[in-house]
Amino acid sequence: MNPTRRTFLRQFSLGSLSWAAFLQACRADSRPAGTPQPMVISTWQHGLAANAAAWQILSAGGRALDAVEAGVRVSEADPQVTSVGYGGLPDRTGKVTLDACIMDETGNCGSVAFVQDIMHPISLARMVMEKTPHIMLVGEGAQQFAWEQGIKPENLLTPEAEQAWREWMATQTFTRPPINVENHDTIGMVALDAQGNLSGACTTSGAAYKLHGRVGDSPIIGAGLFVDNEIGGAAATGWGEAVIRICGTHLVVELMRQGHSPQEACQLAVERLISKNPDYQEIQVGFIALNKHGEHGSYCIQPNFDYAVHDATGNRMIKAPSKR
Repeated sequence: MNPTRRTFLRQFSLGSLSWAAFLQACRADSRPAGTPQPMVISTWQHGLAANAAAWQILSAGGRALDAVEAGVRVSEADPQVTSVGYGGLPDRTGKVTLDACIMDETGNCGSVAFVQDIMHPISLARMVMEKTPHIMLVGEGAQQFAWEQGIKPENLLTPEAEQAWREWMATQTFTRPPINVENHDTIGMVALDAQGNLSGACTTSGAAYKLHGRVGDSPIIGAGLFVDNEIGGAAATGWGEAVIRICGTHLVVELMRQGHSPQEACQLAVERLISKNPDYQEIQVGFIALNKHGEHGSYCIQPNFDYAVHDATGNRMIKAPSKR
């Protein structure tokens, strides 16, 4: 009998622990070495609230896929998060248009792009994955599918977002808006469950005041999100056009496959992105990654990108290192 069990038996004999507590300790103590511990990571400060919802599922032994969907739904429904879902800043025509994708441990994935009036595009993306033979639906076709699935249309343009759009229209020219900590996009999330399986989700209202019809990296498997259950998963945030050019999250996962840590893989991907985007000084892109062993990391172009991590020790923010 190992020392941990001897300790619990001794304490139990003194009446200091209940029988239920003793059995729970024995189960934890008997877990094979190297068994993965549940963990979830996500982008930006609003990832804390999203992580908390995901952790409720992970800590109860639930599936990573269910956790990431539940987690990012929190940001989608929060009007204070101006880059995702309800309350998201609109495009140049005043329309809130949404993109999302989801990917599970088997490689199944679903995606929607350029949808409107849908509070939770991540759940619609999962429906595409599970109820159709397709991976991506866009625009009116995706919305028609949503109505057929019983999703009710909702107005996502809040008075605050509409006022911000009107002020921008009165003062700004039609150039690419700067991407920074006030106008970033996306919540990306990757989770590892107690069974050792990975899943990921990514959802956004995109860059504020974008051209109507613009779709960034967030709904594109291999750009905004990629998961390989043998290796790990990654999510991206920032100026999506730059991420698409290098298939950013697929690159991160493949770098981990080559033996790089999540941190190293994110840094190498950012360096590749910089080499392919001469305007990199004007944009922000950040990657987060989580591998099969529960190791995580992040890297970004500009400073001030944070990502959230929730494991058995709690929910916390980590400042990502940057190239500049």
